Amino acid sequence: MATEIRVPTLGESVSEATVGTWFKKVGDAIKADEPILELETDKVTIEVPAPAAGTLTEIVAQAGETVGLGALLGQIAEGAGAAAAPAEKKAEPVAAAAAPAAQPAAAAAQAPQAASSMPPAPAAAKLLAENNLAADQVDGSGKRGQVLKGDVLAAIAKGISAPAAAEPAKVQARAPAPAEDAEREERVKMTRLRQTIARRLKDAQNTAAMLTTYNEVDMSAVMSLRSKYKDIFEKKHGVKLGFMGFFTKAVTHALKELPAVNAEIDGTDIIYKNFCHIGVAVGTDKGLVVPIVRDADQMSIAEIEKEIGRLGKAARDGTLSMADMQGGTFTISNGGVYGSLMSSPILNAPQSGILGMHKIQDRPVAIGGQVVIRPMMYLALSYDHRIVDGKEAVTFLVRVKESLEDPERLVLDL
Repeated sequence: MATEIRVPTLGESVSEATVGTWFKKVGDAIKADEPILELETDKVTIEVPAPAAGTLTEIVAQAGETVGLGALLGQIAEGAGAAAAPAEKKAEPVAAAAAPAAQPAAAAAQAPQAASSMPPAPAAAKLLAENNLAADQVDGSGKRGQVLKGDVLAAIAKGISAPAAAEPAKVQARAPAPAEDAEREERVKMTRLRQTIARRLKDAQNTAAMLTTYNEVDMSAVMSLRSKYKDIFEKKHGVKLGFMGFFTKAVTHALKELPAVNAEIDGTDIIYKNFCHIGVAVGTDKGLVVPIVRDADQMSIAEIEKEIGRLGKAARDGTLSMADMQGGTFTISNGGVYGSLMSSPILNAPQSGILGMHKIQDRPVAIGGQVVIRPMMYLALSYDHRIVDGKEAVTFLVRVKESLEDPERLVLDL
């Protein structure tokens, strides 16, 4: 009896993935729950475990292919590797039989919008109108293919745009390179993660009324506190005391006072988040990812540092789960670790604010009428001006600055 290997549930708003590396080949013996292949989604790379023990008799979806939810990836037969040889001969008929089974999944995604006579649900119709979209651009998941609000939101998340706006936005074909240069060029297909990063950043620029305000913070107090207690802190908590714990805590204090920076726009509504799920941007060899520190406002600096350490390691190892990536309300990006002195971060939609940290550099500053040298850091807050006023944005950044220059405020919750 054969066991099918299918695409698992990939997480909220994720409907397809790209097949990455197969860890096994046809004929290999497999243990139950053993990772057998890798799927690359818009957000993370996940490993697919074997649903049963046996022998891999067929690989249906090859590396590089795009597959939808529930699509057939391969098949496992009962028994050890000795049965592999006969199984390989039967691979073609099995594949042919499997193809019709895989096709309905793809056809089902297109059939509703072609065959449905149902008008979109009222909430969906409103959202379509607000985004200048047509119902036939969205795959409906309701009865008889009706388009629901969730379908529209998922389509918008994938980067769908109005037909009228698509014409001027056409990307021109790349001009041919001179022959002597073409031989020295290398063309590499963008990973799904990199495509998603590119699309989301551009969508954020096109959608939000993005503006950036700047300030600078004297890091003397935080650096002194860190230097004084870092050894004791690491001994007690098993994690190093960095700057991200202080910044995350300072941000959560400011978000409580300025809730608009922690909110998001949904159509004509503003959704205020009475919790702080802080995204921490992490650079990996595959691109930038933003895992989430959940309920950071309820955590101590030690707890925040531990969670950031766990998420950072998982990001670099490629083991982040979908749950680690979803639900953020505000993001912190630390370009200072790469030496950036000043930058304007782009919003992580649909969030309304992102804080950019930068390099700590000794600079002359005037204090009490005298010029002194202090370790200074530029801060940048990019925000969505549709929901956050300039006064709120500036006040937010000032509150973060005050907390960092007087870190006792964080302990006393001031």
